[in-house]
Amino acid sequence: MALLAAVETTAQFKLYEQGIDAYQKKDYESTINLLNSYLDSHLRDKALDVDVHYYLALSYYKTNSHTSAVREFDEALQLGHKNAGNIHWFMAQSYVDLHALDDGLKEYSSALETITDPASRAKLLYERALAHDKKGERQPAIKDMRQASAEDSRNPEVKNKLREWDATAASAPVEVAKVTPTDTKVVMPKKEPVKTVAAPPIVTKSADPTLADMFKNEKRYALVIGNSKYKNISPLRNAENDANDMADELKKSNFEVTKLINGTYYQMRDAFKEFHEKLASGPKDQTVGLFYYAGHGIQNEGENYLVPVEANVQYEDDIPRTCMPVQRIIMANMERSNSRMNILILDACRNNPFPSGYRSTEAGLAEIKRAKGSFIAYATAPGYVASDGEGRNGLYTQELLSAMRRPGQTIEQVFKEVRRNVLKISGEKQYTWDSSNIIGDFYFKFE
Repeated sequence: MALLAAVETTAQFKLYEQGIDAYQKKDYESTINLLNSYLDSHLRDKALDVDVHYYLALSYYKTNSHTSAVREFDEALQLGHKNAGNIHWFMAQSYVDLHALDDGLKEYSSALETITDPASRAKLLYERALAHDKKGERQPAIKDMRQASAEDSRNPEVKNKLREWDATAASAPVEVAKVTPTDTKVVMPKKEPVKTVAAPPIVTKSADPTLADMFKNEKRYALVIGNSKYKNISPLRNAENDANDMADELKKSNFEVTKLINGTYYQMRDAFKEFHEKLASGPKDQTVGLFYYAGHGIQNEGENYLVPVEANVQYEDDIPRTCMPVQRIIMANMERSNSRMNILILDACRNNPFPSGYRSTEAGLAEIKRAKGSFIAYATAPGYVASDGEGRNGLYTQELLSAMRRPGQTIEQVFKEVRRNVLKISGEKQYTWDSSNIIGDFYFKFE
């Protein structure tokens, strides 16, 4: 066993070396594939993770996959990468390209706290000034641009932009102050004949873009799994219906849906692989992935697992061998794709179905932390359980389907409405939970 582990560790290190070599050769796609494969092994040397995430981030940045770049830069920062100033700078540029200007401005400020070289600071201030200007904040923009000039008076971009803004300010119309009337006698001018002037042509203002216009190029993919007919543990009344109804509703929201009902372990893995391939090949930063699961779920040592219909857990170590891990497989691979946003919905917080003598005694599901660019929603708060329900749908999915049908609601508004309604209907016994690290907005329905 030790020999096999040593062999795999050596193989993983070779992936690391090949990934770094590919980066040096500017083969960024190969870098991404090799280093992601390296991260998939639990036998890797985790001391190298900080560099792996950093080079992954740079490769995503070079290929304009800015959502993925932000996620990997953030991982490198959390692991203590020494190049913090430049990481914040890259993150700022990625956020600006994603039109997340507030986040970009924060990252520029963080970079300025660390970087001391005057020429670099001038460039940072120049870029932050442009971000302020994009937001319509001209005064902070001018202040940053003047400070950039003070840091590096020879920077031609700064000089040109200051000249441009000064010229714009000089040509702006001057408002004439109104004269307050006095008691002085006013001599009225002679009446001139009235000239007939043709009416100016009517200019029709182009309509502002609708939400549908703004997101018209977005590709949406969903994987929906519902497990009800368990063979070795208690069946569930609603999970199959929940998945069928969710799949139908997502199709109405322009999702391309893959659906699996009563899936075995290998069927679930195959369905997820197909789903992940769609996310990986979708247009960069214009792809949204949604994973929905209704069925039995269990947590073990901080990892959440989805329970296939044939699972038969007799001992605790059966869990990672026979159930599907959420963080390690589903979340990690969704994040390593071209999706700008990943949505994970788990209606799997029911009672642990396995014999108490042979399993972890932790109730409900564990909270998934630090999932960058992801929106994660639970039927109930982490560590708590929810009932299966008495009608066609479970309470959580019933209210989620209803909220999703309302047009013009952001994803945050949808799940806030779900939380409010579930809490009310359950007599304050079931409190839904969601965690968000998303960049940008998402709407199930536009109009």
